[in-house]
Amino acid sequence: MLQLAQFPAQPALHRALEAYFTPVQLEKGEAWLAIGPDALFAVKAASAPVLFVDGQEAVPMQQAGPYYIGRAILKPYTSHTFHFSVDGKPFGGRMDVPAFGPEAYEQPGVPQGSLSEKIVHKSKIYEGLQTDYWVFTPAQYNAATAAPVMVWQDGQGYANRKANNRTLITLENLMHQGRIPVAIHVLIAPGKIGERAMRSVLYDTVTDKYARFVLEEILADVSKTHNLRKDGYSRAIAGESSGAVCAFTAAWFKPEEFSRVYSRIGTYTSIQWKPGELDGGNIYPFALRKQPKRNIRIWLSDGSNDLENTHGSWPLQNIQMANSLKLREYDFRFHWGNGPHSSQQGHAELPLALPWLWRGYDPAKSSEAYTMDPAEKDKPYFRVTSLNRTN
Repeated sequence: MLQLAQFPAQPALHRALEAYFTPVQLEKGEAWLAIGPDALFAVKAASAPVLFVDGQEAVPMQQAGPYYIGRAILKPYTSHTFHFSVDGKPFGGRMDVPAFGPEAYEQPGVPQGSLSEKIVHKSKIYEGLQTDYWVFTPAQYNAATAAPVMVWQDGQGYANRKANNRTLITLENLMHQGRIPVAIHVLIAPGKIGERAMRSVLYDTVTDKYARFVLEEILADVSKTHNLRKDGYSRAIAGESSGAVCAFTAAWFKPEEFSRVYSRIGTYTSIQWKPGELDGGNIYPFALRKQPKRNIRIWLSDGSNDLENTHGSWPLQNIQMANSLKLREYDFRFHWGNGPHSSQQGHAELPLALPWLWRGYDPAKSSEAYTMDPAEKDKPYFRVTSLNRTN
C-alpha cells in the first residue's frame, strides 16, 4: 500500500485502499496505515481535504480516484493524532495511531520464543476464581540457570504473536540485542467467578491480596516447569489501565517481591474506593508523599486525552503520581503523550520502557537500592501550562 501510494492515479492503489479499509473507515475519515514511522491516511471526500497530524498541517493530500491520500513521517515510539479539515471544518480522524520502532518487527537471525497453551488456574486465595494464563519462554532460556520473570496483567491481549501490540516480537528483539535480560514472561488474564467478571475487583482494590495470588499460586505453578529467580530485584510487573494500578499495588505492598513496575494509562482513580472501608487507586499520589518510601523503580505512561469520569481524572492523577514520585526521589520515568485511554502509546513505547526498567540488571546480584537519576533532580515538577480551551 505504501509503495502504491507513490502513484495515486493508478487503479491498483484504489483497489488496495478498498481491500484494506472498510467503506465506513474511508467515508468517516478514520482510515490509516503505519509501518514504523511511515504513515498513510485516506479519506473519501467531495473536495480536497487538509490533513493535520498532532495538530499540525501535514503535506498536501493527493487525489486517488474517489479518495484522497496523505503521507506523514511520524516520531517513533509513541502514538499520534490525526484529523482532516474539509471545507474548513474538522472531519474524521483518530487519537491513537502508533508509530513503532524497528524492534516491533521480526528481524533476521532473531530466534523466536515459545508460548505455552492456555493454562486454566483455579484459585484458593480468591475462592471460586478461574483464571487463564500463558507462559512465554525465550529461545535463549536455559533451565540450568534461574531466569528473571515479568508478569503482565490482561495477558490475553499479548498471547497472540500476530496482534497489533507486537509485544512478543519486541521482547524477542530486545532480548536478542541484550537490551533486556532473558526472562520468563507470564501473561495473566483477569478471571471470573462463575459468570461474574472480576477484573476491577482484582485490579482496582488496594490490598496485598492480588500480589499474594500471583506469588503463591501463579508463579508457584510456573516454577514447577521453569527455573525462576525468586528475588524482587529480578521480578517486574506490568499492566495498563486498571492493570497498571494493579501492578503498582503489588509492588507497593510487596516491594521485596516486585521492584520494577511498568504502568500504562494507569487507573489511579476511585473505582473500588469505599470511603472508610477500602482504599482505591486514587490514594496513591498522596500515599507516596506521606508513607515510607518503597524500593521501587517505575515507568509511568499516559496521554493528555485520557479518561475523565465520575471515578476521577486519569491524566491529572498520572501527573500527580509523577510529581509525588519526584518529590520522594523515586527512580521513575514519565512518558507523556497526547493519546486517549488507548493501548497504542504503550505498545509503541515498549523498546524505550523495558530497557529503562531493566537497565543495569546484573544476574550476580539479588538486590539494588534504586536511586533517582541525578539528571531528574534538576528538572522541574510537571505542570499543565496550556489548556485545550481559552475560557
